[in-house]
Amino acid sequence: MTTTESSRTVLQSADITRALTRISHEILESNKGPDDLVILGIPTRGVTLAERVAAQLRDISGADVPVGALDVTMYRDDLHRNPTRTPHPTSIPAGGIDGKTVVLVDDVLFSGRSIRAALDAVNDIGRPAAVRLAILIDRGHRELPIRPDFVGKNLPSARTERVNVHLVENDGVDEVTIAS
Repeated sequence: MTTTESSRTVLQSADITRALTRISHEILESNKGPDDLVILGIPTRGVTLAERVAAQLRDISGADVPVGALDVTMYRDDLHRNPTRTPHPTSIPAGGIDGKTVVLVDDVLFSGRSIRAALDAVNDIGRPAAVRLAILIDRGHRELPIRPDFVGKNLPSARTERVNVHLVENDGVDEVTIAS
């Protein structure tokens, strides 16, 4: 389905829900249940996705999995190019992350630099037993040796293309588009 001449929709609402449901099942299987899991979203849309994953985990397992937000702004290696980046609040669940399996959630994995920054931020907060990565869209073009554990959709793209994730909570619609 095409939204404009230069942009096309690659995932619709039902596709996003299906991907997050699959990711949630994979997280529970990989962790052998909900015990000692902490879900941390990377602002902005990663936080929304993390909340949705936590809700799915609750629906599937019956257990509340702690969810929070991890701002990586001050850990980024490109602040000199974009010094006006607005920090978002970091909120770590009351039980902390020490000894837990932390699942980082983000919308799009591209170069891997945001995830590198997230790993640095996690290390400043505590010492998890393991860190896993859940991504809605993996578009390739990695600059760092980072690979997601859970992927909603692999979306090969040109470096010049832009992948946009729109979520109802942030944008009023659930869709993923790719624009040239």
